[in-house]
Amino acid sequence: MADTKREIERKYESDDSGLPDLTGVAGIAAVIDKGVVSLDATYYDTADQRLAAAAITLRRRTGGSDAGWHLKLPVAPGVRDEIRAPLTDTVPPGHLGLVRSRIRDAELIPVVRLRSDRDVRDLVDAEGRVLAEASVDAVHAERLTGAGCAAQWTEIEVELADGGDPAFLDQVDKRLRGAGVRPSESPSKLARALAETAPRGSGKKRRAKQRPVKAPRTAGDHVLAYLRAQREAVLALDPAVRLDTYDSVHRMRVATRRMRSVFRSYGKVLDRAVTDPVGEELKWLAGELGVDRDHEVLTDRLTAALDELPDALVSGPVRARVRRWAKARRGGSRRRLIAVLDGPRYLALLGSLDALLDHPPLLPAASGKPSKVIAKAVRKDFGRVAALVEQAIELPPGQDRDLALHEARKKAKRARYAAEAAVAALGDPASDLARSMKTLQGLLGDHQDSVMARQALRELAAVAHAAGENTFTYGVLYGREEHRAATAETQLPGLWTPMRQATDI
Repeated sequence: MADTKREIERKYESDDSGLPDLTGVAGIAAVIDKGVVSLDATYYDTADQRLAAAAITLRRRTGGSDAGWHLKLPVAPGVRDEIRAPLTDTVPPGHLGLVRSRIRDAELIPVVRLRSDRDVRDLVDAEGRVLAEASVDAVHAERLTGAGCAAQWTEIEVELADGGDPAFLDQVDKRLRGAGVRPSESPSKLARALAETAPRGSGKKRRAKQRPVKAPRTAGDHVLAYLRAQREAVLALDPAVRLDTYDSVHRMRVATRRMRSVFRSYGKVLDRAVTDPVGEELKWLAGELGVDRDHEVLTDRLTAALDELPDALVSGPVRARVRRWAKARRGGSRRRLIAVLDGPRYLALLGSLDALLDHPPLLPAASGKPSKVIAKAVRKDFGRVAALVEQAIELPPGQDRDLALHEARKKAKRARYAAEAAVAALGDPASDLARSMKTLQGLLGDHQDSVMARQALRELAAVAHAAGENTFTYGVLYGREEHRAATAETQLPGLWTPMRQATDI
């Protein structure tokens, strides 16, 4: 497990040196001087600063109590996850893996050196517990590439103690602003260093205003904006998947599916001769991600079902067998998934997405009005869902109905993603349809999960029987899953009829 720390901090700058008096801020009983520490950090990035563009920092730092390699991944404004590794001469392999989706095959090189004299103070409560660390940093920045420009400044940093309440930083912020201190315009020391040491004439100097992003106007604009957001989600979730962060595999899989669905739904906007091969690779990636995700869902479902059973209905080592089954299946799939993310096929897919979005294969309809082009595509997807749901309702219970409901679920998911991509263009009608499709997808998804759970229970029961174990409990669980599926089928007509009548796209 990686050594990860959630860092919640705020940065400030002031025309005066020193830290304003913080005694009297709610919760602070004392401000304890911890002395001055000298820090020396070298920041690494690609030559074209791909990590900086994604607000990611990778540094090798000496001095202080946490010398070593630090990789900082953005979580939210002022919040980052810091992954640490021991001090070595080269970038640790684990850190390289965590930035692979950003740097691809590019080399990491030293880009900036920051030397700081940090004057540290602990903000403590009446019981002596540290609430936050406040420091005044005198920073000297030196660019290690190009002309080798330098800069220096002083900044104030307030970092919340582990497990602290972020609201405490609001109280400190109020006092600092009242003392004339202002929030820093740069999100990090590295961002400021890169701006202030940029070669003259590069247009990258600090406080230079960037051009505002143009609002989408055409159908193509809206589709591309949605696709770019999903591409960014894949890149941002890559390190979370590698770190086994909760729900990260599921969210990354959803992002890949959203892109593939939008390629198919908006085939009149983007040329499918170009997007279909990329879509097939997205399908492959979703399948690899699904090995873990589907197993997680099944494990959670079986475990919850076991927990709901009275003890009298649990015969034999059922819980232990389910745990062993879950561990064995998950261990293999995790290893395979990391190998996929480290492999050339995945990196080639990321490159293909970049190329497609940088030079989109727009068709004539892409320049059309969203109210016509996008609405037509969404209506077409919804029509496919309607046909499949109504076909399934007419079928008798059994395998044919199960398959029809499974197909309807997949089409509902596609219609949902098409509607999500249309929200910025069509407003509430698209948002309402996306919610309706999500609800329908949930009901049909529960039905499909029951189908898969019953298959897993048959497999587990066969193994248990071969081992001479009592299989009664597997039969009980199987019967309950049959009941859950039947309930979903009974609820479907009542859910679908008003849903279809309310659709207004």
